[in-house]
Amino acid sequence: MAGIEQARQLLRETFGYSDFRYNQEEIIRALLAGEDALTLMPTGGGKSLCYQIPALLRQGVGVVISPLIALMQDQVDALRQLGISAAFLNSSLDAASRRATEQALLNSELKLLYIAPERLLMGRCWNCWSACQSPSLPSTRPTASHSGDTTSAKSTNG
Repeated sequence: MAGIEQARQLLRETFGYSDFRYNQEEIIRALLAGEDALTLMPTGGGKSLCYQIPALLRQGVGVVISPLIALMQDQVDALRQLGISAAFLNSSLDAASRRATEQALLNSELKLLYIAPERLLMGRCWNCWSACQSPSLPSTRPTASHSGDTTSAKSTNG
């Protein structure tokens, strides 16, 4: 199981920060221990790292549920620039891009998937999700729900 030292190393080597801010360390420590967290931070306070780092240190893909399409795109672009395999599913994608993202998820090629809440209500999403729950695939787990200044992170041991 990954610990806070691996989280610090990831923070420095991947994200380029020398130390955690505010309550990030406490939140990340809780998530790595399998606990849940509800986090309230100001815009720019570092909420994203609170779910990105645990998702990167754990097996499977971290799923971030967010209604903010522009934020999803910005986060995914930034993560990809860092060499992290991330994607999003929302209404801005054409059918071919959506299928490519779903296939990447099924092929266990993603570490983070950002998804719009309304996608969770679609049968296609549930079918893809169910296929990911297959015993032959690494675990796929909801990691965070992100809206404005609030992040709710659920840690599942799967």
